Amino acid sequence: MKDRYGREIDYLRISVTDRCNLRCRYCMPRDIASIPMKDILTFEEIVMTARSAAELGISRIKITGGEPLVRRDVCHLISMLKKIPGIEQVTLTTNGILLKEYLDEILAAGTDSINVSLDTLDPVRYQKITGFDKLESVLSGLKLAVNRNIQVKINAVSADWNSSFGSPVSDDSSHIHEDIKALIGLAEIMPVDVRFIELMPIGYGKSFPGIPHDLLIREIKDIYGGMRRISRHGNGPAVYYTIPGYRGNIGFISAIHGRFCSGCNRIRLTSKGYLKSCLCYDTGVDIKGILRGDASGVLKHEELCRALEQCILSKPDSHSFTQTEKITENLSMSAIGG
Repeated sequence: MKDRYGREIDYLRISVTDRCNLRCRYCMPRDIASIPMKDILTFEEIVMTARSAAELGISRIKITGGEPLVRRDVCHLISMLKKIPGIEQVTLTTNGILLKEYLDEILAAGTDSINVSLDTLDPVRYQKITGFDKLESVLSGLKLAVNRNIQVKINAVSADWNSSFGSPVSDDSSHIHEDIKALIGLAEIMPVDVRFIELMPIGYGKSFPGIPHDLLIREIKDIYGGMRRISRHGNGPAVYYTIPGYRGNIGFISAIHGRFCSGCNRIRLTSKGYLKSCLCYDTGVDIKGILRGDASGVLKHEELCRALEQCILSKPDSHSFTQTEKITENLSMSAIGG
């Protein structure tokens, strides 16, 4: 299905929980309230929605949270989604804490690839960012996943963590400090995509100094000679580069300074059953009433299809992240879905 601007919408991100076993400062710091479990969609309700979405042309699904692996039996949900006619790919995003524990189940469910959120390889900064001393758990799960030959992508938020915690980098003119260099180094020794995500002014992320990607890409090119752009791969808007001799690639998801709205192909389903077409705005379609209403069978399927169509056709032409006064979304990313 296409939206009003001719964009083909074939990608659905599904948040299965707002809960997480970390407390990243820019996402969900301590004391944030959780959604009551009775208000969170069941797996059966998620699968019902995905079946209707597949009929409209959705072929790729990303399972997100919060942290999806804290929800019991989430791998069973993945296996159910994989069996839906028309769904070609189901992927998972995780903070990696439980990756080693659940990797066998993740693979057995047929998961096509894994995204691991990881902002630093420095144990001290990792604990300051996330609130927990769990870096070794993440790295051991990451290495095991790579060794099991599933596609792995590493997602890092582009922020100056040194400055955030009162320890500015030694060279204020350069943003290529030790965190970014170390993460890029993972692509040298592993066949992984390391992607830097521009920090968006949503929720708690408004309080942290993001690094503009036009500047970041220029500085990385200056340091890593021979870096060249390669063809896009994956479901999202990342722009990829290769560095000579590296086993993996470097990607940039530049929502603000590399605005990719004209090619946006996604909608989102929050854990509470709210369909969203753009992160920037609080508009969308609440489908929980449909899922838990009296209608059944074909009628419920038709209602879901109409709601999905409404969400897609109401998709705006672009976000307004550079005009903060126009941003209407006030929820944190944990409540929306990562």
